[in-house]
Amino acid sequence: MIDNGNKLVGTWKLVSASTQDLSGGQDKAPYGLNPAGFLTYTEDGRVAALISYGGRKPLSIGAKPPALLEEQAEAFKTFLAYGGRYRLSGDNVIHFVEVSSIQNWVNKELVRSVKFQDDRIILVTPPTMMNGKLQTCELIWQRLEAGS
Repeated sequence: MIDNGNKLVGTWKLVSASTQDLSGGQDKAPYGLNPAGFLTYTEDGRVAALISYGGRKPLSIGAKPPALLEEQAEAFKTFLAYGGRYRLSGDNVIHFVEVSSIQNWVNKELVRSVKFQDDRIILVTPPTMMNGKLQTCELIWQRLEAGS
């Protein structure tokens, strides 16, 4: 059931992700081509985010070190997950991270501007240094209907 007082409540599927290089460089697809992901906001203030980069390779059956370690490192680098609490503040949603595949995010707040557009939300990060460049990241999410 969707809480009409909070348009975020529900599950969203990732449509696209892109970065904008604010220093004039080339914009990129931060999660590769055709990433997949889900974002869930609950009525009781919980958030869970999962993003799988496009082009991920399956792990080899029976791989042995060091090949297995390399595959595991690549699998870790190409999947993002976190969960915690969230709150709305004006045009922003703030995720307070309690568990994450990126340990540095635990006990941190991730601020995203949020824009509602029909059955989609657009989340944009504040300008952040990524790979030595000042960038923003825009993620577009499509609401999933119950049972889909």
